Amino acid sequence: MDYKVGDFCSISKNAIIENGVIIGNRVTVHDNVTIKKGTFIGDDCVIGEPCYGFYKTESYQFHKTIIGKNSIIRSKTIIYENNVFGEKLETGHGVTIREKTQIGNNVRIGTLSDLQGYCKIGDYVRLHSNVHIGQKSQINSYVWIFPYVILTNDPTPPSETMKGVCVDEFAVIATGSILLPGIKVGKNALVAAGAIVTKDVLEERVVLGNPARDMCSIFDLNVPEDGKFSYPWPKYFKRGMPWENYDSYDEWHIKMLSGRKQNKGSI
Repeated sequence: MDYKVGDFCSISKNAIIENGVIIGNRVTVHDNVTIKKGTFIGDDCVIGEPCYGFYKTESYQFHKTIIGKNSIIRSKTIIYENNVFGEKLETGHGVTIREKTQIGNNVRIGTLSDLQGYCKIGDYVRLHSNVHIGQKSQINSYVWIFPYVILTNDPTPPSETMKGVCVDEFAVIATGSILLPGIKVGKNALVAAGAIVTKDVLEERVVLGNPARDMCSIFDLNVPEDGKFSYPWPKYFKRGMPWENYDSYDEWHIKMLSGRKQNKGSI
């Protein structure tokens, strides 16, 4: 056993714990969970929490749950069964992730955020603290969602019909915004703080207000301190992104496209 387990833990014999994993105190790991190498699980976490059927049958079979390698799951996070997460997932404290959520690589989920399951999240997504993601949501790669944002999914509450929100690549959803069911936010769009979004947001547009209205192009927004453009943000922000060690986002992007062409030609 090349991993460490703290005090008062309950680790299923049917769980797979890979090398280099560190598990804190009072952690529960249920059946059919795989925690890949180099991952840290903080105190009082639950990994593989069973769904409702567990309480109705004695022969319940846990669905597979996979925590990608080198992840950091901070204290009091609850991760339900039937989830698959990529590498370097990082959660704040007290995060809840319900069943059938797929998460890519290098995703960060802030303290007290709540993902209600049946969601798909891409790579390098940043969800800040106290974010609520309703079922059937789709968040593509490189999206920023700031604190107290709510993605809803019930067009006529209460009902059995769910329409998830779709947020496209590089979009930014600012603090305190609410997106109504079925809304699509286009690539590189910006939803301003406190907006109530009732209509789709076009690519590279800024919306604000209640109800949110189209204000301008993202290219019209300047940084007040120096007058330089702020958007699209990948051209001006690097920290924690895969182009961090390149001179620019464009240089990284060209190299990525070149690599894809080479790989395609070698098949």
